[in-house]
Parts: sequence; structure tokens; C-alpha cells
Amino acid sequence: MISGAPTTRADPPAGALIGRAAELALAQTAITATPSVLLIEGEAGIGKSRLVRELLALPPAAERRVLVGQCEQLQEPLPLSALLDAFRQAGPLTGGALNPVIGALAPLLPEVAAYLPPPPPPLSDPGADRHRVFRAAVALLDRVGPLLLVLEDVHWADPVTLDFLAFLAAHLPPELALIITARTETGRLPIREALARAPSGAARVVGLRPLDRVEVAQLAGGILATPPAPAFAERLYEKTGGIPFVVEEVLRTYLEEPGELSGRPEALDDLAVPTVLRDVVLQRLFSLGNDAREILDAAAVTGLVTDDALLAEVTGRDSAGIANALARAQEVGLLQEDNRHSRFRHALARQVVYESVPAARRRWLHLRTGRALEARHASPARLAHHYLQAGHHAEMVVHAEAAAETALAHGNDATAARFLLTALGADGVAQELRVRLAVKLGRAAVDGLAHAEALPIVDRLLATERLPVAVRGELRFAHGRLLRQSGDARAGHLEIERAVEDLADEPALLGRALAVLAAPETVTGRHVHEHLARCDEAAVAARRSGDRGVDVAVRITRAGLLMELGRPDGWPLVDELLGGDGLSARERARACLNWAQGALHAGRLDHAEALLAEGRRVADHAEYLRVAVVLDLVTAAVDHAAGRWDGLLDRVRLIGGTHAAFGAAALDSRLLRGSLLAAIGPAEEAAECFGEVIAVAERVGAVWPLISARTAMARLLLTLDDAGGAAEHARAAITQVRAKGNWVWGGEAVLCLAEALGRAAEVAAVVDELAAGLDQTDAPRARGALLAAQAILAPDGETGRLLDEARVVTAGGGLSYEEAQAAERLGLLRCGHGDPRGGADLEAALRRYGALHAARDIARVCRAMRLHNVPIPYPWRGGRPALGQTLSAQEHRVAALAAAGRTNREIATELFLSRRTVESHVSSALRKLGCSSRKDLAGPLLDDSKPA
Repeated sequence: MISGAPTTRADPPAGALIGRAAELALAQTAITATPSVLLIEGEAGIGKSRLVRELLALPPAAERRVLVGQCEQLQEPLPLSALLDAFRQAGPLTGGALNPVIGALAPLLPEVAAYLPPPPPPLSDPGADRHRVFRAAVALLDRVGPLLLVLEDVHWADPVTLDFLAFLAAHLPPELALIITARTETGRLPIREALARAPSGAARVVGLRPLDRVEVAQLAGGILATPPAPAFAERLYEKTGGIPFVVEEVLRTYLEEPGELSGRPEALDDLAVPTVLRDVVLQRLFSLGNDAREILDAAAVTGLVTDDALLAEVTGRDSAGIANALARAQEVGLLQEDNRHSRFRHALARQVVYESVPAARRRWLHLRTGRALEARHASPARLAHHYLQAGHHAEMVVHAEAAAETALAHGNDATAARFLLTALGADGVAQELRVRLAVKLGRAAVDGLAHAEALPIVDRLLATERLPVAVRGELRFAHGRLLRQSGDARAGHLEIERAVEDLADEPALLGRALAVLAAPETVTGRHVHEHLARCDEAAVAARRSGDRGVDVAVRITRAGLLMELGRPDGWPLVDELLGGDGLSARERARACLNWAQGALHAGRLDHAEALLAEGRRVADHAEYLRVAVVLDLVTAAVDHAAGRWDGLLDRVRLIGGTHAAFGAAALDSRLLRGSLLAAIGPAEEAAECFGEVIAVAERVGAVWPLISARTAMARLLLTLDDAGGAAEHARAAITQVRAKGNWVWGGEAVLCLAEALGRAAEVAAVVDELAAGLDQTDAPRARGALLAAQAILAPDGETGRLLDEARVVTAGGGLSYEEAQAAERLGLLRCGHGDPRGGADLEAALRRYGALHAARDIARVCRAMRLHNVPIPYPWRGGRPALGQTLSAQEHRVAALAAAGRTNREIATELFLSRRTVESHVSSALRKLGCSSRKDLAGPLLDDSKPA
């Protein structure tokens, strides 16, 4: 017998086999009943070898001896090299006598010749000698069965090997299964011709197709360890053509790029072509003749799909030459037929060919293409691209401006902004034209989220050019909006205020600028009375303009302002605007998003969720990019308020990374992340988030996240028994609330101050101020906080009633976390007075915190329940609030270092972990051990069982 283990040429890729279930089942069936021949064919990178590896791991292959041979791409292939490679793996022969004819292989296999019969005498006829070798190989394959013989890449096989395979197919040993792999893009497939010489039906064929869009997304999810966004998966499919090898190589390059992975589809466009793939494409390209290569160069310049007539015009070749060149490119696998046109096999193949064209020739081809397309009246976008690449900037600017206008007419602001940025970056643009382009850019960049690129251009024009007053006003208005969008609230507000002075004679623009200044949540240093006055001025300007769109924009702003102030008269205006037909899709989506935020701030979660749902529906239908960016964040904030916390922290982290360039969204996502960590731990990470938000918000003058972050920090410090620090942050928040004049935003800050200082005169005064500020408002969040603060100051007989009322108000608003806090306060009060209802209140708070996985709150309530001898229900019994498991070994090591005062960065360095992993382990340890902060870990760690 022949001993030896199955061998393969490469390590199998990780992860499940995607999109090949039917093919694998067919292949398994084909080799089950021996003798059999199985041909697995498909283009390079399609997964032929991977399918073989999967097949070898299944019965019956796993129960048979396996030999693998590989055909090599050599200038002069060695006869039978793949078969001989397979025999060399066999090792020593043992057992009974071998057929003497097998000795004909001894001269060809010196490594195992000692185990073979002696070579027979040589024959004078080369044909007869080769026939004897064939008989010897078949006899040896028969002798070592049951056997599975794999011959890879037989498209590179020499003629002798092909003749042998035809001979073998006609004389198959009874216990042999033969698997052959071959590429199909080389045109004529000799192995098919060889097998055709065998008796009919000797071979089964499994053809592998590219993966479809869903399968590419599944493969990417396995490689990236997280499902990709639909847009990312679609771009990946377009770039790779669904070829698994290409998908894997592109994602490998993607993962090796420095910096955080954002998952943006555009990130794929900036990647270099993987080296392995580049080499494959270039090898095929250089196999073409010079004429075919020149035509393929032009095809790479003109586009992914070839246009035979355009190629003829660009290259000056006749139609027959074009057809022959494209056919040859299809034969080598660079092109494929698609709906009666040739197209590059995938975008990366085109990219490699394009980059191989010398720069001077590329420019000439782009110019020729541009001229030809201009005569055909092609789209401005396409013409702008070719003239830009040709270096003809004057023509490019003309077509880029036209392309931007077309994009704006279709509501595609992002595309318009890109064209305008390109035009403004050209050499030799006249001042008048540059100003006109910049004004258009200012309009498009806000909605197109191109603020980072547009800001320096607009800023430079305002600083260096002498502009007409009205033009300067419009440009300043755009500049201010861009500054606000980038996160610089104060600078943006001041710039728009300057724009108002220049827009006196432009009532339509003036009305829109004043409407922006009426929004109260964007900037510090402006009282709500000023925002209301700006809103009234905007209404006057709208009437002057006679522009219905401006009137609608002002009414949208007024409704949002009233909602932020908690005024009930805002809701009829919202209903009127949504019920009419005066809103465009974009206006409707933007309005719903802004109103949802106002409702959320006031604590009207029912309204916030309904508005958010409508906004998402309209934005998705209109493909409104700017709203889509913020929708994810507002949705997360609403989910946080409603108590839908499962997976929320990961979503918030992703939002922060994806929209890091969108300043306002990045700041709000950081605040939301801190709010979650304040409840689930670790507290130090939450404090770091709040500190960053406070610092940035104070620097840029962003009032809403500043008040919220100060308040959240005060609440966090209260849970850490730092009453002095909590009072300091609460006072700072209240100062901002007072300066803004909107007490709807100040309820929690006042409550924190009351809990920090108790029945102090300062507290009584500010609670009265809050009560007056909330008069006639519809603001459940602030009103619940007011009732709890009043309970601290009230006589003992009134305290319980006020706290119970606070619980009812927060529950009515759908504010899950605030409702749990109200139940906890009521339970502590009742337990302190010996009221048996207190235990039920604490248990209700515990269960609500438990549903949120709010580990720090769970730990606090459990301690209070033990103190008051209230039974703690499962699964929080025994100080293990969230499942009560023992720490893992790594969690134990991380927790011990955290308890010793090490920072996450220091722990990550010492244990060779990522900071995110350390953060996760610290959070898990706090949850399992029922601790509220890192400093509390030391004691429970001593009591915890030994690490698992």
C-alpha cells in the first residue's frame, strides 16, 4: 500500500463557504460512485481550489487516500509533471507484489523507485514507450485504491498529460475518483477535448459562477467580522465582479489601511489594487498583441463597458480591428460579454489596465474621448471627467458647472458639490466665474456634506475678493451654515448675523438666514427672546419676498422653536404643515428630524418617535444624504430615552466613527455614548466622554450638548458620591439654561443640584425659578425632574406624593430610564419610613434597570435593597446583577489592574489588548461583580471564585 496524508497547496481560507452549496453537493455526488471523473471549471479566483478543499473534508473523500498534483505555468511544461508530483507524495510501498508494468515509472520517480518493480527493457518506439508509462500509471492508481486523485490547473497541462487523462478516462480503475480543476477564460479548453475522446459520460462538470450581491455581502461579513452596510456591499460587488478571490484581496487591502474602518463605500475607491491581483491582470494584458493592447488601453479610458463605435473614433481603427481586439481580451479573461456589449471583468481589471497606460498617452486618449463625446452631446458629467483628466481645464469648468446644475435639479447636492469643488480647483478660473461657482458651492455643500472641502474655498473668497454686497451676503450665509455643520456653532452664528446685514435687499435669502438664527439649540449667548424676535423678522422678510418656499421654511422653524420651548401651540403648527402639500420631500424630512429632536428634548417621546418614523420614510425615498447622516444619531437618542438599549452602545460607537467629520453629529454621539456608559459602566469612560463634550462645546459655543453634558456629568458624580463636583457642574448647566431662557432644558440640572445640596436656600430659589419657567409648558422630562426636586424641599407628608407624581409624569412621556430613577427615589423614601410599598418600588426600579442592563444602577439598587432587608429577585440575587457568572481569566486580570488604578491604555499596553477590549472587560467585570466604579472592584475580586 501507499502511505501518506492528503496534501493541498495552500491553507484553506477562514470562514464558511459562501454561495457554493449546490455545487458542493453535485461534486460530492459525482465522486461517491466510483469510478468517476469530475471537472471543476471557472475563471481564475472563482474558488475552484476552495471547493476541492471543502470536498476533501466530506465523506466519501475524507475516508479515502488522497493524492494531489499541480500543473505549473511553465514555458515548456514537463510531461506528466502533475501526475508524478502526486505519486511522489505517496511514500513507501508495502504489501504484496506489484504489477511489473509499474516499473516503467521508476525512472520518472527516483524518490520512490526503491519501492517499485525494476524498470522493464526500453522500447524502440517512443509511442509504445509512452503507452507503457500510461498503463503503469493506471496500474499504480488501481493498486493504491480506493483513491481520490486531484489534478489542479490542468489548463496549463502539457499535451502528454492531456493524452494520459484521455487514456485514464477510458481505463478508470474501479475505486478511483478523479477531480480536475481548470480555468475557462483561456478560450479553447484542451481538457474538455481530451475527455471527449473517452467513452461518453465519463466526466461530470461543475461550473462555478461569480457570487451575487447577497453572497458578496456574506463573504465580506465573515472577513470583516461584522455585516457591511448595503451601500458598502454594493460598491464591493461592483468593484470585484463577485469573484471570491478578488473580494478577499480587496478586503485584505482594506483591513491593512491605517486608521479606523469607517465602512464608507467611498473608502473602497481609494484602495490600491492588491498586488497579487495586479500581477494576474498585467500578465493577461501583456499576453495580448500591441494592437489589441492599444485598443484595450482606450477601452479602459472610455469606461467599464466598451463602445465599439467610440473606440473606433478614439483610436482610428476599423470595426474589424476593434472586434478582434475585444474578442482576444475576452479570451484571456480581461473582458466579458454583457448584454451584447463587452465590459471589463470587474472594475479592478479596468483600473489595472488604465494605470498601465503611460500618463501622456492617457491624457491624449481622454482628450480624444472628450472631443468624440462632445460631438455626441454626452452628459456634462462625463465630459467634465474626460477634460479634467486631459488637463484641459477651461472646457472642464464649463462642463463641471453644467453637471452641478443638473445634479442640483435632481436634488443630488453631494454630487453637485463635488463638481463645483473640482471646477474651483482648476487653474485660470476668472474672478467672476470663481465667485459664481463659490456661491453655488455654498448652497450645495451644506446638504451635500462637503463642508470640509468647501469651507477653506469660501473663506478665502470672502477674505480676498471685493464682492458686491448681495453676493457677499449670500456667500457669508453659506459660510455660516458650513461652519455650523462642521461643529463651530458660535462662529457660524456670528457669520450668519453678518450676512443678515448684507441681505437687506434680498428678502428671500434674508428670510432664510433669519430662520436659521431663530433656532435656539445651536449657540450659547443668545436668549430665547432673541430667537423669537428673529423668527418674527424672518416672517416679515418672507412676506416681502413673496416666496412661498421661504414662508414654509420660516413656519418650520417657528414650529421647532415652540417645541424646544415646550409650548403646546407648536403642535397645531406641526399638524398643519404635515397635513398640507406645501412641503417638498426634503423639507418634510428635515422638518420631521428637527421637530423630533425638539420633542425628545422636551420629553414627548411619543411625538418624537412618530416624527422620526415619518422623517426616515421620506428621507429614504428622497435619498437625502444630509438627513440620513443625522437620522441614525437621533434614532439612537430616541432609543436611549425609550429604553431600547440592546446593542445601542455599539451602534453609537459606529455612528461616532462614521460621521466623525460631521462636527455636530460627532459631538452629540460622544454625549450619547457617555450617557450609556454612565449607566452600564465603566464610570471613568463616561466621565471622559462628558469632559470632551464639555470642552469642545464651550470652545465652539454649542449650547445644547453643553447643557446636557454638564448635567450628565453632575448626575454621574452624584452616583460616585462627589456632591461638590456634582453641584459645580449642575450650577454651570443652570447658568447656561438661565442665559438661554429655556427652563425646559434645565429640569435635570436643577434636580442634580437639589440632590447634591439638599434643602439649601440656593436650591429653593432655583427650584422656584424652574417652576416658573415651566409654567404653561408641555415638557414631561423637565416636569418630572421639577417634581422630584420639589420633593426634596417639601415637608415629609408631601414628599411621597410628589415623587409618585414624578414617576407618573415620566412614565407618561415614555422615558424609561427616568421612570426607573423616579421609582428608585420613591422606594428609598418609603423604605426609609418603614412603608412596605418601598420594597415593591425598589424591585420595580431594579427590573427596569435590569431590562436596560444598567449595571451601575443595578448595583446601587441592590445595595439599597440589602440595606433595607428587601429580598433581591433572581437573577440579581447575591451581588451578581447581570447573570452572576464568575469572571473569565482575562476579565479577572483586567479587573485586577483596573482596581489597582491602571488606566485602560496602561492595561491595554501591559496585556497586549486593544483599548476597546479592555473597556469591554472592565464593563463586564463591573456588571458581574455588582460594582459601580473601578475603585469598588478590589473587595469583590477577593471574594470572586478563581478565574475560569
